[in-house]
Amino acid sequence: MGSTFEIVCEIEPPTRPDIRHVRHQIGVLAPVAHAFLIPDNHIGRATVSSIAVAHEVAAMGGRSIACLNSRDRNLLGFQRDMLTAAAYGVGEFLFVHGDKPTVGERTGELTVRTMIAEAHAMAERPGFTRPRIGVAAALRRVPSWKREADFVFAQMSFDVDALLRWRDETALEQPVYAGVLVLASAGMARRLSATIPDIDIPADLIDRVAADPRAGVAAACAQVDALRESGAFSGVHLVTVSRYREVALALEH
Repeated sequence: MGSTFEIVCEIEPPTRPDIRHVRHQIGVLAPVAHAFLIPDNHIGRATVSSIAVAHEVAAMGGRSIACLNSRDRNLLGFQRDMLTAAAYGVGEFLFVHGDKPTVGERTGELTVRTMIAEAHAMAERPGFTRPRIGVAAALRRVPSWKREADFVFAQMSFDVDALLRWRDETALEQPVYAGVLVLASAGMARRLSATIPDIDIPADLIDRVAADPRAGVAAACAQVDALRESGAFSGVHLVTVSRYREVALALEH
């Protein structure tokens, strides 16, 4: 594990053909972010390509991790995306299964495991370099094939103790990033509880956010500090949602 505690900030890719908001997020978060994670049609909605946004991050001097899901791709589509990424110099990825789509169906041809194997096979072709590939892990036993990934993003959790217990039990050797989510509203808490059964949001945090939306920012920043001080993780995957300005300001201070 490296000595630098990395903050990987997730940015919101646009659902319209306009990347100005992406550039604003990058600019605001750049002073506190070591890297940016770009989701791929997250929450089952169509967004601008994560590879295109990763290229935009690089153009602004940042480091990017492009998320690619197995849900939306057959083999040919995946090969196209890896070819495009190589042409743009995008070399870090987070491979995920993908949320339930709001329109259409899953392709079913690829899994995260087969995507990793195919990406490594493509790296042997002329003009390609071996990519750095990460996977997501729930707070339970990690499958052996995921242990071969270059890095791991742990599931979002509001419980630092649970994250530390899981980290100790799994004994992963590669860099591991704890998931930290800024709770923006009580309504968001209800939606998360309904759609993500494994997430446990403390009732007192929901009450504090309902009374003052800034409480979610303070809680997330306190969690980042606690995880940093624990020394158990290489960093955090920080999801700021609409509170990225407040989070950037709080972390800077």
